Amino acid sequence: MKKALLVIDYTYDFVATDGKLTCGEPGQALDGKITTLIEQFLVENEMVVFANDLHEENDPYHPETQLFPPHNIRGTNGRNLYGQVGETYQVHKEEVLWLDKTRYSAFAGTNLAILLQERRIAEIHLVGVCTDICILHTAVDAYNLGISTVIYANGVASFDAAGHEWALRHFEYTLGAKVIK
Repeated sequence: MKKALLVIDYTYDFVATDGKLTCGEPGQALDGKITTLIEQFLVENEMVVFANDLHEENDPYHPETQLFPPHNIRGTNGRNLYGQVGETYQVHKEEVLWLDKTRYSAFAGTNLAILLQERRIAEIHLVGVCTDICILHTAVDAYNLGISTVIYANGVASFDAAGHEWALRHFEYTLGAKVIK
């Protein structure tokens, strides 16, 4: 079965200590695991997608403007990939796909579903941040599209520990995703 690894929002603003909406140390601890998975998927000739939040400065119409501080603003360092993941992207950027997203889900308003369908990919593997926001909404959309989903418990993190734990249970018991612990 063809599969794809989706690295979601592993950017400076979401992961670095001084990021604008950081999950801090829990997110930073994922760097090695995510890097290993990227390299594994590339060696196996599987698809790797970097799905990253994109916001415009002072956008009064985006719903997140009222919910969160400005983050992942176009043209800022906050959109750069964090740590080893960023270094790995630079080495392999011709082999992977960068996907800008403007909503929580990597599917909402993007061509991700079409790209997966074209490649006959029926299973996605999710890593990145935040477990209970963008990972969750991507997993829900995958469920609704009939795409099997695998979540790496040690490959996702959040700034909300209770939300993180809730989402891991929700993936497995409500969405039928495989959670690798």
